[in-house]
Amino acid sequence: MSKAIQCLIVDDEPMAREILENHLRKIDSVHVVASCKNAIEAFNVISAENIDVIFLDINMPEISGLSFAKSINKKIKLIFTTAYREYAVDGFDLQAVDYLLKPISFDRLFQSINKYVAECVPSDFPKDYKINDEKSDFIFVRSDRKMIKVNFSEIYYIESLGDYIKINLESKNIVTRESISSIEAKLPKKIFLRTHRSFIISIPQIVSFTNEYIEIKKKAIPISRSYKTSVLNKLENI
Repeated sequence: MSKAIQCLIVDDEPMAREILENHLRKIDSVHVVASCKNAIEAFNVISAENIDVIFLDINMPEISGLSFAKSINKKIKLIFTTAYREYAVDGFDLQAVDYLLKPISFDRLFQSINKYVAECVPSDFPKDYKINDEKSDFIFVRSDRKMIKVNFSEIYYIESLGDYIKINLESKNIVTRESISSIEAKLPKKIFLRTHRSFIISIPQIVSFTNEYIEIKKKAIPISRSYKTSVLNKLENI
């Protein structure tokens, strides 16, 4: 598209920056100009580049996000990010567009982009922006009280365990509290395929398949009756 929202990420945590970059890459109308680990780096960027909106961590060493926000051009809009809910009032006092509580999900971030577009961009800005999940090659999932990076290429299959899912990788398994439908929405459809209400498989990891099951990692993954037509059509036309 001809126009894009020019974004800057400012956060002292490398993983927090990586999560935001991964989310923002999925939105066609958004361009991440830079990702900075402190306010000093961010000052240099905004003095050299045209920035529309900053995703700004509040609790940073040396110069806090709140102090940084008070010192920049008011035309640059702010979306605060933090792990501490108690900073919300201070953030909105600075007329922030939104306030995101970590860990930040893609759905919640997309709501912020929608809010920014509705409130802050000119009327001639293209409104046909869309999500493109093919731009990412990994996701983050929460397990053992931390966010773990999972590369799509390492996933063999995903199995539902009620309120949890088990992500089967080559060398280990990761269990996270999430529905299988929720994780399915985050995966690129060119690579992953739902075969059953309890299973999602990685197409590149398939060893063989029949009308009833798919073999992956010496395990027979069932193809349920309700998914059979779509699964077989997909696999027979690759």
